[in-house]
Amino acid sequence: MEIINKKAGLNFFLKERIEAGIVLSGAEAQAVRNGRIDLSNSYVKIIKGEAYLINANIPITNAINYTSTRSRKLLLHKSQIVSLHTKTTTQHLALIPTKVYNKGHLIKLQIALAKGKKKFEKKKALKLRDQNREAQEDLKIKLK
Repeated sequence: MEIINKKAGLNFFLKERIEAGIVLSGAEAQAVRNGRIDLSNSYVKIIKGEAYLINANIPITNAINYTSTRSRKLLLHKSQIVSLHTKTTTQHLALIPTKVYNKGHLIKLQIALAKGKKKFEKKKALKLRDQNREAQEDLKIKLK
């Protein structure tokens, strides 16, 4: 099982990636293993020396008094948290979740230090992607 945040690559320049554990309830863990998680509008915030995943949507069926976008604690070493906090404050970077995956029976979250793209940079990236796709198609046609 691997769920990728596709908006992260489009909206941000991804720099350094770090693996973190995530604290989930039993029903949430089961939902994530079934692939029901949305990372598109989520981010990571460091509050009082602890890292939290904010605004990640994990819907659960048949749940009473459950908020699907609640904050979830991330499991990182203290040195990693301090390093991430200093990099985000000094270099004006954001912490963005890029993918959720299984590692054995554990659920891991990959977070990345990211810098936001401007609108013209997003358009340029899309244009380059289209040009590369067309070039690959032309090569396939010539090889046949």
